[in-house]
Amino acid sequence: MVNYNEQQLSQIFSALSDPTRRAMLMRLSDESMSVADLSKPFNISKSAITKHLKVLEKSGLLSRSIEGRVHRCRLEPQPLSVLSEWVLFYERFWNNKLDALDAYLAEDVK
Repeated sequence: MVNYNEQQLSQIFSALSDPTRRAMLMRLSDESMSVADLSKPFNISKSAITKHLKVLEKSGLLSRSIEGRVHRCRLEPQPLSVLSEWVLFYERFWNNKLDALDAYLAEDVK
């Protein structure tokens, strides 16, 4: 069985469920950037940007540092390993079930 923290997994799925947050993470995949630079392509209010960033921070997918008056954001990919582990468990589960079905059907045809 997969060993994961249910709350952490839920927070990660919740964070990734929004297209704006996924786009933010994609932008951060190349480099860290200021909140101002990160928010440029999004036609939403500053308070909406802040809310999205807080969700990403709570999930652990984003870290923020302060350099003077500039808030810099950085992608934290480690929580994605929890998600990957969860997906791999179910991938193996369903592959085993489908392999068993294939073997059963192959025997039934003979």
